[in-house]
Amino acid sequence: MKKEIGIGFIVGIISNLLGIAICTFIVAKMKNLDFTSTFRLYSGSGNLWMLVTLGALPNLAAFFGFLRINRDYRARGVLLATFLAAITAYIIRFV
Repeated sequence: MKKEIGIGFIVGIISNLLGIAICTFIVAKMKNLDFTSTFRLYSGSGNLWMLVTLGALPNLAAFFGFLRINRDYRARGVLLATFLAAITAYIIRFV
């Protein structure tokens, strides 16, 4: 059981990081900047929390994907990773 939750947590973290990268690339393409400049722009202006929260969107697909194939404990791990992303975004925004 703990192994399944751990696998789901790792999938959720990787999914979140991938989502952050995709969001950064989309914004970079719209503003005609490169990846690092866009990331520095958001972190310098105090809006990094936006990328973290938007990056959590692919966790939705992973969560429902695990539920669809009856991997409930892995879905719990993805949910834990999503909560971690929300707490991280909250800390970045308000602290």
